[in-house]
Amino acid sequence: MKLKVYADAEAAAGILQRRKEDDAAIAESVRSILQDVREDGDRALFVYSERFDGSVLDHSTLFVTRDEIGQAYASVDPALLASIKKAAARVLAYHQRDPMRDDVRTEDGRTTGFVVRPVERAGIYVPGGTAPLFSSVLMGVLPAKAAGVPHIWVATPAKNGKVHPAVIVAADICGAEKIVKVGGAQAIAAFAYGTESVPKVDVIAGPGNIYVTLAKKEVYGQVGIDMLAGPSEILIIADGKQDPAFTAADMLSQAEHDRRARAILLTDDAAFAVHVQAEAEAQLVKLPRREIAEYSLQTAGGIILVRSLDEACALADKIAPEHLEIAAERGEELLSKIRNAGAVFLGKWTSEPIGDYFAGPNHTLPTGGTARYFQVLNQNTFLRKMSVIRYTKEAVRTDAADIVRLAEAEGLFAHANAVRMRAEED
Repeated sequence: MKLKVYADAEAAAGILQRRKEDDAAIAESVRSILQDVREDGDRALFVYSERFDGSVLDHSTLFVTRDEIGQAYASVDPALLASIKKAAARVLAYHQRDPMRDDVRTEDGRTTGFVVRPVERAGIYVPGGTAPLFSSVLMGVLPAKAAGVPHIWVATPAKNGKVHPAVIVAADICGAEKIVKVGGAQAIAAFAYGTESVPKVDVIAGPGNIYVTLAKKEVYGQVGIDMLAGPSEILIIADGKQDPAFTAADMLSQAEHDRRARAILLTDDAAFAVHVQAEAEAQLVKLPRREIAEYSLQTAGGIILVRSLDEACALADKIAPEHLEIAAERGEELLSKIRNAGAVFLGKWTSEPIGDYFAGPNHTLPTGGTARYFQVLNQNTFLRKMSVIRYTKEAVRTDAADIVRLAEAEGLFAHANAVRMRAEED
């Protein structure tokens, strides 16, 4: 496979155009699943878990038990367990930084501000398709834990009634209250509406396939959500002084996620582009997930030649990628030109997988250009501000004339009267 090299952005219009994910047939299927779970509760969960995951569940097997948790710890390689614990500590420490704090101030008899409260229940979705994504447990549960959410539940698909041991121990290490052996749109429905066994939550967070994403879209408003996460994507801005092997490896790291992933390099050096092309070809043949990576590179990947790295930044800002790597000597300066990205990785040594697993910042990021208005999953996803207002009698008298005037101008005379009565009280 030859990684395509495009002369400019206009020539690469095809790969810059994101594929439409909101498939009408899938959306209709998702709505049907959501309605069934809303109406039939646990029974629907059991039916869909058997149909989609091959897990025959009932009320006694719906949740991971303490015995299963103990068995999971015993079966996970001790070195992997140690790495999960290290990563969990790093991620939690990061998400506990600089939290949103109460801010209530009083001046001239007027107290205004806000207090910050965590939601009561969070539902964390963890994909379980082709690999045990225990790292997504850390990235979903720990921001909620840092926010102080008292009840954190995890939902993840089981295979033959079993959840992967590494996912179980990760959830236990992070302090999840319950692990529900259900995936897909039916898990989102259970969190959004509640069933006999699964309580309705306040916020649903975590990535998933298109069924999960469309289900989150449908239930938004019934509950809060973190974002609508789609296929993984990486955009790399690199000058010609980088190691082409590193750049090719980083492109492949995202291309192997699934067939709809995107991996694009922007560079102003044509010779460097040729070297990256050769490296990608050489590394691809060694990958166990070669078929997936090759398909995604051929259909939504490539190298685009730009006139300058400033032009690359402008193009990147329009794309608003999930992951943006800036591998260039002017890295810090180029970062100042970026407004829209899920996460930025600076310098030749900072490969995207470092952020996926261990650095601390979250790997659940806005995709599909939604970085223009969504942000990385963080503790604020699970917090909300409540306004606080208190006036003294003197402050009411000072402001009453303006408030009454504004209310009456809108035709809301009862509003005006509620203030006028207090102002005129002796």
